[in-house]
Amino acid sequence: MSDQGNENISGFEKISNIITVHSGSSPVFIAAFGLILLWGITGPVFNYSNTWLLIVNTGTSIITFLMVFLIQKSQNKESIAVQLKLNELIAASNHASNRLLNIQDLSEEELKTLYEHYRKLVELTHKAESSTQSHTVEDAIAEVKDEIRDDLIHKDNKSHDTKHRDKTGLRR
Repeated sequence: MSDQGNENISGFEKISNIITVHSGSSPVFIAAFGLILLWGITGPVFNYSNTWLLIVNTGTSIITFLMVFLIQKSQNKESIAVQLKLNELIAASNHASNRLLNIQDLSEEELKTLYEHYRKLVELTHKAESSTQSHTVEDAIAEVKDEIRDDLIHKDNKSHDTKHRDKTGLRR
């Protein structure tokens, strides 16, 4: 991990980063496993009493409670870092759509709509004569708009045809 910019990090941030990094390490896992093993071995010494059970239950509950928040904090920080890196790649690419910058701020419904546009983009790529031909999300949106327009025209023609049929079912 780089020390660049660490002078701006608060004491809590430094401690939480250290705990997050070290809690996923093999030595910490071995130590935790050793403590559980030691606790299990001491069961007969304490006659498997309620106090003996309470010690491990309390310890693991407290650690789990605190780790949930540290893990969430770490995931939030990683998510922001990944989003910023992706935003940089999108902004640097002449062919990328800038509409994807800060996409994480869209609603779930907006994300589903955009996902459908990208599915359409895959269809456009499959239809293309060359697999290296590039399409943009704007192409996919235009294609969807064309399909919606064609569907509306087709439905309008059907309703128009049904209105002009006589009682025998034949068109006038």
